[in-house]
Amino acid sequence: MLQNNPELKSKIDQLWNKFWSGGISNPLTAIEQITYLLFMKRLDELDQKKQADAEFTGELYTSKFAGQWIPPEYRGKDDEQNYAIERKTLRWSEFKRMQAEEMLQHVQGKVFPFLKDMNGAESNFSHHMKNAVFIIPKPSLMVEAVKTIDEIFEIMEKDSQEKGQAFQDIQGDVYEMLLAEIATAGKNGQFRTPRHIIKLMAELVQPQLGHKTADPACGTGGFLLGAYQYIVTQLALRAGAKDLKPDEDGFVRTSVAAALTEDAQNILQNTLRGYDIDSTMVRLGLMNLMMHGIDEPQIDYKDTLSKSYNEEATYDIVMANPPFTGSIDKGDINENLQLSTTKTELLFVENIYRLLKKGGTACVIVPQGVLFGSGKAFKQLRKTLVERCDLKAVITMPSGVFKPYAGVSTAILLFTKVWGPKDKVSQPATDHVWFYEMQSDGYSLDDKRTKLEGYGDLQDIVEKFRARNPEADTDRKQKCFVVPHSEIEDEGYDLSFSRYKEDVFEEVEYEAPGVILDKLLKAEVGDVDADTLAKVENGIVKELLELREMIG
Repeated sequence: MLQNNPELKSKIDQLWNKFWSGGISNPLTAIEQITYLLFMKRLDELDQKKQADAEFTGELYTSKFAGQWIPPEYRGKDDEQNYAIERKTLRWSEFKRMQAEEMLQHVQGKVFPFLKDMNGAESNFSHHMKNAVFIIPKPSLMVEAVKTIDEIFEIMEKDSQEKGQAFQDIQGDVYEMLLAEIATAGKNGQFRTPRHIIKLMAELVQPQLGHKTADPACGTGGFLLGAYQYIVTQLALRAGAKDLKPDEDGFVRTSVAAALTEDAQNILQNTLRGYDIDSTMVRLGLMNLMMHGIDEPQIDYKDTLSKSYNEEATYDIVMANPPFTGSIDKGDINENLQLSTTKTELLFVENIYRLLKKGGTACVIVPQGVLFGSGKAFKQLRKTLVERCDLKAVITMPSGVFKPYAGVSTAILLFTKVWGPKDKVSQPATDHVWFYEMQSDGYSLDDKRTKLEGYGDLQDIVEKFRARNPEADTDRKQKCFVVPHSEIEDEGYDLSFSRYKEDVFEEVEYEAPGVILDKLLKAEVGDVDADTLAKVENGIVKELLELREMIG
């Protein structure tokens, strides 16, 4: 991660500070503008690489920068050729050599409109980019930003060659550090989910090629990217890849889609679906996935809790970290949701249950209050998870996992849908629930989130979850154990780890009170005889002597 490359981190900080001093002080605006530039740079590099690969293999490849581009507003006019632009002039490697004023005008008036139109007028990307604006205000800022991004890419390339990490993964680190600047406190309860937690959840769910996968509150698309990387990695391993090594968190991952056939790539693009209610987040998510090799991501602007959203029993996999602290207007809640509450953390989990096909699996982050809340809606939701789903695991996480955004304590719920909302439950879907108390995620739990030695509990969770055994995992004094359905029902469907954990008491032998008092007296006045002690008028010593005399 970036913490391990101070040079790269320093350049990111420089870029951020230049935007701040250049007049773009809103973090969300700055990240959006920086993302557009990163996207332009990456688009040029990817295109050149594909051209080189095609020349080497003899395959046919048409560059995105070949021929002419006519802006949409002039298409179909008799004189449209008068407005034609040579696509090659829209490359990063071309316009970066221009003078400051010319460069800014060229990018604003030609490159950015081309970017918005790149996938065609009918594409999802173009639809969401329609209202996007390029608002870098000064030619000097434009020049400095282009120069710094070139330097960042040089460091990324060097890091990729020296450490063997996939270039896309390093770029993901760069992108995520920028995303981390959006807010130090979450906006409407939205927090960027750490990548290693996403990897852990993907490892628990194990999405496969062809699985329809969704995130109903996707933000910048981290979970969709996590599912994509897991699937691509598994395909690469099956194809015989030998050079993939565990990353700093112990997970084997790659974003490199070289092993994908065209059919596999199309399947992946058509089976990953995300939604968000923030149009800026939708654009950032689209570009995030596109920079990782997904040419036409399916991320849309939609409130998945509202009446306007009607998908149900559609997905094989749902991975999500929905907003915790938000609430929704009661009149706008989808009438298919049965919980009588406006708390989004409860409504999202119920909605995720509804979105799953029967046999589909969800892995969701919730605040720990969901596990034990005493309100009617809390209990009803937990009963649904235990009775209508096979609730496989409840993994509690330490409160520092989401710092510096917030210190909220969270948990991961892993469940498979067995009974639909309208089905009569003939028998509970859950036989037993596996509980695990994560104590470390491999990073310090303060605001700095420094990488610690080792993997924390991450790999232990994966190993023990896969090997879980209801007959053997019964020791409630351990950090993980299994609890049967009957006990959870008896406890009113409480899912908190502490409810079932047995405290471990260590027997400690203490010295006799007289011995302790003698040591305290010696510490105060040293080795003196009883006559001297009797004459001491020091307050604390006098009181210790009186206490010593009382106990004999």
